[in-house]
Amino acid sequence: MKGKVLVTGGAGFIGSHTVDLLLERGYEVRILDNLQARVHPRGKPAYLPRETEFIEGDVANRADLERALAGVQRVIHLAAYQDYLPDFSSFIHTNAESSALLFELIIEKRLPVEKIVFASSQAVAGEGRYQCAEHGVIHPESRSLEQLRRGDWEVKCPMCRAEMLPLLIDENTVHPHNAYAISKYAIELLATHIGRRYGIATACMRYTYVQGTRNSFYNAYSGIARRFALRLLHNLPPICYEDGRQLRDYVNVQDIARANLLVMEDERANFGVFNAGGGRAVTVLEFAEIMIREFGVSLTPLVPGEFRLGDTRHTISDNARLNQLGWQPMIPVEQNVREYVAWMREQQGTQAYLEEAERVMREQGVVRQVESG
Repeated sequence: MKGKVLVTGGAGFIGSHTVDLLLERGYEVRILDNLQARVHPRGKPAYLPRETEFIEGDVANRADLERALAGVQRVIHLAAYQDYLPDFSSFIHTNAESSALLFELIIEKRLPVEKIVFASSQAVAGEGRYQCAEHGVIHPESRSLEQLRRGDWEVKCPMCRAEMLPLLIDENTVHPHNAYAISKYAIELLATHIGRRYGIATACMRYTYVQGTRNSFYNAYSGIARRFALRLLHNLPPICYEDGRQLRDYVNVQDIARANLLVMEDERANFGVFNAGGGRAVTVLEFAEIMIREFGVSLTPLVPGEFRLGDTRHTISDNARLNQLGWQPMIPVEQNVREYVAWMREQQGTQAYLEEAERVMREQGVVRQVESG
């Protein structure tokens, strides 16, 4: 064995695939997961390997985390709170406080933890980077509610109001616009500054739109594959927000698991922040058409003029920094969708979760309609 790795959130989407790869590479694995009901309403998932040690507990709870850290050499900290609901304090508590608590316990108890890999997010970059023909590179604010209500989707230059061209987003782009993104940037700051000060190596991963099997379809945050597949599974057309021309950088979860292990093992990654995206820009409408073809149905995506408050317009990551360590995304979007659809077809009772998620997002004012006239 190569030593023991703690994976927080190891029962979840990215966590479970990372656990599988760690075991394949010869590591001992311990999982700490609170089995949050909105993600795991049926309890501990059957896909977790028997050879892992499982602790049910909260990463932001001192006793739970201290117990989970005993005897481990490395930590992959993936446990997080993420949702579209306005639970602002929960983002900070679960995401940022648990990361601070990790360092606190390692230092206080003099634990032999050599390295921590943290889950950050491309959300840290906010609306990203754009090119204005007159004013150069701009890091814009979020589009206003008034703009979105008009059905005016593209990002405008704050000075001349011209539409701008989206650019690849590098790791130097930092402009978090919501509580989730702020909590993730706090993790990056902790990892860099506290890690360096106390000699605990770290690496932070800014994932983009991660897709694949085991992505919980129980909660609204699970993403585009979940929303489209649930509707198509019940012979309903996928609904595209805005005009469907948003560019997204979809990446398969197995490619993300490989990236997690790479930065954990490679000393060149120490104290770095790394984008991990799919390397290919795909519009939401294109993604819908790929999924419709995979289902083999004759439906057309709906574009009803709805939008989701807080969404970015275009997000395409610059993977150059991770590429330099030898990582490339290997699984194309089409295969990504094929695997997800095959997995989704095996699931039971999906209609109720489709209806509930849509209802909650509308009630909370997350999904809204363009104003007529």
